[in-house]
Amino acid sequence: MNLSQRASFNRRKFLTVAGSTSSLLLATSASNLTRASYSHPTSASERIRVGAIGVGGRGSLLIEQLPDSAQIVAVADCNQSRALAFREKLKADWQVYSDYRQILDRKDIDAVIVATGEFQRIRPCIDACLAGKDIYAEKPLSLYIQEGRDLVEHARKANRIVQVGTQQRSMEMNRVACELIRNGGLGKILEVRAIAYEGPIPSPASPFPAEKIPEGLDWNMWLNQAAERPFHPNWMGWMQWRDFAGGQMTNWGAHGVDQIQWALGMDHTGPVELEPLSEGLNGQVRMKYANGVVVNFTIEPGKGPMGGAVFICEKGKLEINRNKFSSNPPEIAMELLKQLDGDEEERKWSDSLALWQARWHMQNWLDCIKSRKLPVADVEIGHRSVTVCHLANITRELQRPLRWDPTRELFVNDAEADRSLSRDRRQGFELPKLT
Repeated sequence: MNLSQRASFNRRKFLTVAGSTSSLLLATSASNLTRASYSHPTSASERIRVGAIGVGGRGSLLIEQLPDSAQIVAVADCNQSRALAFREKLKADWQVYSDYRQILDRKDIDAVIVATGEFQRIRPCIDACLAGKDIYAEKPLSLYIQEGRDLVEHARKANRIVQVGTQQRSMEMNRVACELIRNGGLGKILEVRAIAYEGPIPSPASPFPAEKIPEGLDWNMWLNQAAERPFHPNWMGWMQWRDFAGGQMTNWGAHGVDQIQWALGMDHTGPVELEPLSEGLNGQVRMKYANGVVVNFTIEPGKGPMGGAVFICEKGKLEINRNKFSSNPPEIAMELLKQLDGDEEERKWSDSLALWQARWHMQNWLDCIKSRKLPVADVEIGHRSVTVCHLANITRELQRPLRWDPTRELFVNDAEADRSLSRDRRQGFELPKLT
């Protein structure tokens, strides 16, 4: 049964009784959490039962990297052929569903991994909140700013643990480097230089000709909130299209900008001024925070830290990237390395061990499901970081200076810009209202 046929399903089915710990107020700051307690042997009765929603490239990797303290018991994917092939590859015995809500209906599932495309992500995350499930949501968290805020509000009301898949938050290399900047270890920040990540491209004026829908693919479910259109394989490269994604600005930018937000101590806010520095949807952008710090998205992609930024400060320059850093003078990096076991961190997060490793980031999520403390990449943090990416794309599209109010999450006296904060959603894929 497809989503449009079940659009008016009974919400009361989702109101499962959560464990007693789930009613605790999630008030502990992620900054006060103990580092992830790496996977320990766990008895079957203690393992967290997880359902996976989306088993494509990233989703399959997350399933394979899930720590031993949890187990996959079911998967859902609108591409049944892909899901069944993956189950066969792993010789698993999970139940495979085409409709993710069948996972949410199950009382024996504690949590879900949502590794769909970003245009498909927020609705199942909100539905999971309503169903009383904790969530690991891949990045980028949202397609547009308002739906990200909607998820944060649902997660808070339902007291759900929501970890966003920005795994660099669990990397010690990144933690010590961002702490040095944030705590003033290099003095005043003079400038932050970031990658001018590529933006998405508009859909073609003339639609692609209709082709036969592949067997096992629920095209209606795959399209999700996007406008109706016939199937064509070109749409499956969704990350480049504005209808479905924010390009590399939200894909890699979700990691790099997240490091900027972390290092600046701006996890719960954002910039206040935005300005295009060059023309085009891939143009350079300048941002300024309320404390005067300027971030310039001016580094050509591939010629700088894709997973971080360059921080130019009074006492030197620190370049932060994924699980690495370098400095000028070199003594800055040498002192940071004294705080950790660099060889072990390199081994643990190496792609040779597991591609785009996230095991220890997921372990932090699982630990927090039990403790009910906020995870290191809590949903508010993930939302705020990708919001900055969305703002960069909006600035490029409008090609003029903008002022942003990060408290209200609105542009300042700018109705035209505010229209970019939300999108029309296709009938049957509207977001549940917060009640």
